[in-house]
Amino acid sequence: MSTEKNIALEFNEFSKNYTNDMIACVPCYSELISGFTKYLPDNFQASNILDLGCGNGNITMQLLSRFPAANYTLVDASTQMIELCRNLFREKKITYVNKYFDEFEFEEAAYDLVVAGFSLHHCEDNEKKAMFRRIYSSLIQGGIFSYADLMISKEDPYHPVMLEEWKEFVHKTFPDGEKWDWIMEHYEVFDRPSDFQQQIKWIKEAGFLDIQSPIKKDYWVYLQALK
Repeated sequence: MSTEKNIALEFNEFSKNYTNDMIACVPCYSELISGFTKYLPDNFQASNILDLGCGNGNITMQLLSRFPAANYTLVDASTQMIELCRNLFREKKITYVNKYFDEFEFEEAAYDLVVAGFSLHHCEDNEKKAMFRRIYSSLIQGGIFSYADLMISKEDPYHPVMLEEWKEFVHKTFPDGEKWDWIMEHYEVFDRPSDFQQQIKWIKEAGFLDIQSPIKKDYWVYLQALK
């Protein structure tokens, strides 16, 4: 079975307690998710929004409070995550796409806002570079790309220290070690985080001019880029 198919199966299982697990397993998760609305310009308006790797809809839920009349496109490889969102957003203007990022067809100048929360770390470096270019092309002029994730390469000298700090955070809620073992099994097979500064460089190369990172807690980062 391909790695992509395994990712979908992993998140089908993870979907059962997604929000609670993310809060307990991802440092600053709630703060980073709140950044998707908190740091948008006051005068920013969005009619068409794309959520890449929507999960159970936590980011879309934040955005709906600000843009209740917008059209949303939610993309995720996990059928269970898509179904969770369908049940949560029954009355909203939402299109669901049960596909991997590389299978999704980005329309040119179609969105005011593209968001990616804890999803692009599954992409290799070259895939991220290509994704940033596709995101840029899909945004209208003045559109915004919002992005939160772990941003440190596994080759970074600080990476082992980061893992120890992360482990200590997870053990506060799950002291028996089983949850951390699961995270590390997943992390080893599926996660390909990239260096923060390297990603800033790629985002600039894609064409974005104004890039801000209002939340940066060590290597847990929320950033937004203006086209």
